Amino acid sequence: SQVVESGGGLVQPGGSLRLSCAAFGFTLSTFEDWAIGWFRQAPGKSREGISCIDKNGETQYAPSVAGRFTISRDNAEKTATLQLDNLQPEDTGIYYCTALAFCSLAYDSDDWGQGTRVTVSS
Repeated sequence: SQVVESGGGLVQPGGSLRLSCAAFGFTLSTFEDWAIGWFRQAPGKSREGISCIDKNGETQYAPSVAGRFTISRDNAEKTATLQLDNLQPEDTGIYYCTALAFCSLAYDSDDWGQGTRVTVSS
């Protein structure tokens, strides 16, 4: 099973993007059992957890994105979405999603997908 990120791009400050995390290789019931976390790595910085949604729909956000980003999931489509609003230059980075046994913004791993690049610049 794997997840694939998409939806990144170049946007001006104050703009919006919608990132998608598509799951492959999961059976329908299995995807429902997983939490989905979004992480990002800014240039020259360590990867950080920014949002997570658990199997019950409970959400978590890092303080840096709370109120601007919104996470959601569609179990029937086996996707999770991260809506990014009011983007700022400090949101620039590569965004990754991953399936988790439970939500933890402190999660780390050596195994990540390609991610999707978000660039916020005027």
